[in-house]
Amino acid sequence: MPPTPDPVEDDLDTLPPPPPVFHAEQALLGALLIEPHRAAGLTGISFEAFSTAAHPALFAAIRSLPAPEPAEHAKTTTWLNRVLTAAGEQTRGLTTAYLHHLIQCCPEPRHARAYARIIEAEHSRRLLRDAAHRLIQTTLDTSLPHRVATTLAEAGTLTTVVDDIATRFPTRSGPLSRTPATTPVTTHDEEAGEEERLLLATATARPGSAERMRWLIPGDFLHPLHAGLWQCLTTLTRRGTPIDPVTVLWEAQHHGLVATGTAEPRELLGLLSEPDGCDPEYWGEQILQRSLLTTAHRTGRRIEMLTDDPATTTYQLVVGSRRALADLSAVRVRWHHATTPAPTNNPARNRYSAPPRAGPPPTTAPPAVRITR
Repeated sequence: MPPTPDPVEDDLDTLPPPPPVFHAEQALLGALLIEPHRAAGLTGISFEAFSTAAHPALFAAIRSLPAPEPAEHAKTTTWLNRVLTAAGEQTRGLTTAYLHHLIQCCPEPRHARAYARIIEAEHSRRLLRDAAHRLIQTTLDTSLPHRVATTLAEAGTLTTVVDDIATRFPTRSGPLSRTPATTPVTTHDEEAGEEERLLLATATARPGSAERMRWLIPGDFLHPLHAGLWQCLTTLTRRGTPIDPVTVLWEAQHHGLVATGTAEPRELLGLLSEPDGCDPEYWGEQILQRSLLTTAHRTGRRIEMLTDDPATTTYQLVVGSRRALADLSAVRVRWHHATTPAPTNNPARNRYSAPPRAGPPPTTAPPAVRITR
């Protein structure tokens, strides 16, 4: 009969080793237990920065109790017992042996600030990862009544987190952030493809609409062929060339959309000759909205991948996150232009353009002029 495995030993064997920040937490707490007066110099760290339940309880207890006299603290364990009692009210399982273990884990109490800085940096990484994850989930939540507005609000929260990290960890010279290797995802969205086809056909039928839709760029399109045709439309608009399905087809040939075999000429003519009754700007806003949500999702993923790489420094996290957010900001500006109503320009009245208005006729005769000799 095979031996029965011990479930306790099996569970311990499957646990991953603690990360480096865990040892920094132990070293900091050990430093404060050895020299409690050093807690007064730690102003940028809070108990939320710790990764386990026992460590924030101990840190809060150390900060709440007045530091003992160094000479008295070296002789007795009175203050350590008070710390253990106060921390035990917040979490269970703390023992005197663990406090002594923390003291032994501290290489040098004078390095308490350096240990705290490590803990702050890792806490910033977790905050950034959580904010990026919330942004990703928001872009995927189709039940939101105001999906774009909520997504942009989450992006603003993520930007605030990045700015806060940059403030607490000033920029220094060093290697720039590494760009995460992302795998391009080919999306087959029939609804998006139909919206793009309707926009191209209606914009071809109403050439003036492309001039008003400068906020829409080829990169917003999901289908490469549709992106190329939109570029053809905007090119013809800038030139002032007459626009119809035939002229767009001729421009498409110059852009390589026909020569490369991407589409047959008859197929392109059919695509451009079936306009819809809706305003082209309506379809343009639908395409831009999808592009904004896609960019926000990609931004969140890039930042999340940066935080998942333990080799990424705090400085690299800030630089990489700001680069990713810059792409989203550019789409956000174009979305603002697309959805903001154009202001009504009332011509200003020129006070000097019209002759002065004549006043009412006099009601009394002018005074007589007396002539004296």
